[in-house]
Amino acid sequence: MADPYQNNVYQQQGGDSYGTYGEGGGPDGYGYQMDPREEEDAASDATEGHDEEDQMYEGEYQGIPHPDEVKAAQRAARAKARSARTAVSELEELSEQYEDIMEDCGHGKFQWTLFVVLGLALMADGVECFVVAFVLPSAEKDLCLSNAEKGMLGLTVFVSMMVGAFLWGGLADKVGRRRCLIVALAINCVFAFLSSFAQGYGFFLFFRVLSGVGIGGTVPIVYTYFSEFLQMDKRGEHLSWLCMFWMIGGIYASFTAWGIIPRYGWGFSMGTEFQFHSWRVFILVAALPAITSLVGLTFMPESPRFLLENAKHDEAWMILKQVHDTNWRAKGQPEKVFTVTHIKAPKTAEDEFIEIQSATGTSVQRWAVRSLTLCKLVLKNVASLVSAELRLATLFMAVIWFCMAFSYYGLSVWFPDMIKHLQYEEYKSKVKVLHRERVENFHFNFSLENQIHTEGEYIHDKFIRIEMKSVKFEDSLFEDCHFEDIRSTDTVFENCTIRSTLFTNTDLWEEKFINCRMENSSFEHNKQGCHLDHDEENDVLIYLVSFLGSLAVLPGNIISALFMEKIGRVKIIGGSMLISAGCTFFLFLSFSQSAIIALQCLFCGVSVAAWNGIEVVTVELYPASIRATAFGLLNALCKLAAVLGSSIFSSFVGVTTAVPILLSFAALTGGGLLALKLPDTRGKILQ
Repeated sequence: MADPYQNNVYQQQGGDSYGTYGEGGGPDGYGYQMDPREEEDAASDATEGHDEEDQMYEGEYQGIPHPDEVKAAQRAARAKARSARTAVSELEELSEQYEDIMEDCGHGKFQWTLFVVLGLALMADGVECFVVAFVLPSAEKDLCLSNAEKGMLGLTVFVSMMVGAFLWGGLADKVGRRRCLIVALAINCVFAFLSSFAQGYGFFLFFRVLSGVGIGGTVPIVYTYFSEFLQMDKRGEHLSWLCMFWMIGGIYASFTAWGIIPRYGWGFSMGTEFQFHSWRVFILVAALPAITSLVGLTFMPESPRFLLENAKHDEAWMILKQVHDTNWRAKGQPEKVFTVTHIKAPKTAEDEFIEIQSATGTSVQRWAVRSLTLCKLVLKNVASLVSAELRLATLFMAVIWFCMAFSYYGLSVWFPDMIKHLQYEEYKSKVKVLHRERVENFHFNFSLENQIHTEGEYIHDKFIRIEMKSVKFEDSLFEDCHFEDIRSTDTVFENCTIRSTLFTNTDLWEEKFINCRMENSSFEHNKQGCHLDHDEENDVLIYLVSFLGSLAVLPGNIISALFMEKIGRVKIIGGSMLISAGCTFFLFLSFSQSAIIALQCLFCGVSVAAWNGIEVVTVELYPASIRATAFGLLNALCKLAAVLGSSIFSSFVGVTTAVPILLSFAALTGGGLLALKLPDTRGKILQ
């Protein structure tokens, strides 16, 4: 005989387009039923050893309603509004029921565990943005990079992340949030590891591009994934707390780079063909957050909201029960029973199409059909972002994302470049000029730095085992001299006459002699390849500036998280962008390195609140079926703006400060005013 109380059996009704758990249900059709036998057991467990008077809510004496009463009132209000509507779509019913379920599950151990795992993935994205900038000064010597190659390397990192954001965001809505995030992080880890061993520029660039494609998917998937485990009144705050991991990534990258890259003993070599210097060690260490997150994700379930959207009811129910039981056991209430017996979810025709096609043909044909169908579905999702219902919201969000990223990333590059420019100007002002000096039979056994020698004469002189740094010889004569074991940086000979001079084991190559006349001079055993400059290329200031910029985000992050639900997303975005625009005018006063660093900290601290609000609104504006696609597309646009902003702003360093300041002011002001026109998603159920 069948058990009359068996209520967790999946059934498909003949005329319905959705799956259900169990039979019957409440007046709302949601079926929050408890097995009568379970109800008796739960009641006896809950009351065992307790007196009813002991269970009185502590805040009742102060007139404060119990949280459960507040939730019940909110749920009743939603039910009343639902009954007042003439027609309710299946997706609307699913959204409202899902919110009720998440309220029953509560916020506890499960969400905090997922918070850490996804936070590490977001931290890996923050680290990735700094890796190339930190290793480039050393890598350019180790890999013999030209200025064009350095620029290409920095550019391709953001371009590859842009591709990754669009690709993985679209796939996450069709394949699954967890699965796509695992694959994306695995790609990042594998190719980051391989890039640390690449000995040539081509392989290094190739591996970093593929690593960027992988890590590019983390931001859209992480926010989408985490939001679907949060109830309405927790969503804005906890998504903002999650953003803090990006800041931690910047701090982690700065600290590890400062601690590892200048330590040149942290490496090894195998002959002259394979060199593994300390900057390569840093690349391996920088991949640790991604590896840790990847391991943690293997213990996390798929988003139940994604499963319900794709008609996988059984899996979704089991995961929701797992969330419920994990949270209430951790709170010391294991007797609480998961009472959901009925979940409505649409069965999509697209899934049926894939299933039918995959049952025929060879494995290659099935793979081709699946891939083609998947591409069509992703492109269909992208097209739906500009449908009549979402066109205006997508346009507004695209402009806001672009304006914010253009200014933020542009100024993030401009700040350190301006500091380097001021350092160069200060260094240049201290140059020592020597005019018409005559040196004969002298042994130079000390380094020459920041000097200009004009119309000098050097007769029978020896330059042995010295370093020449920022030295220029102009219109000078070298006769019967000997240069041996010379290392040079920014050193040139211009319009000089060099007679009977021997160059042995030096890096004074042909391009360093400009319009010079060589008479009976020779070069022997020239230094081959490129060599790390231990002093010049690893100024601690680059790490300090990045560290302070990341640390300055902390106050803004805390404030925005605490007030995201109180003030509202729209006001935080608009207000923060307008305040950031005002901060840019202080850049006209940036006449010193300390002033620029202080203004960078101020700008980063204010702008992070806008970033938090933008990411929360992006999650809440779009329905679950296209949420990751929308986030991926907008994040890809963000990376494009980052490329344009950093390229344009850096081109004006040393030329004028007015153009970068005015561009950032215009972008932030326009984006901030437009943000105030966005719909307020606070207190709304996740679609």
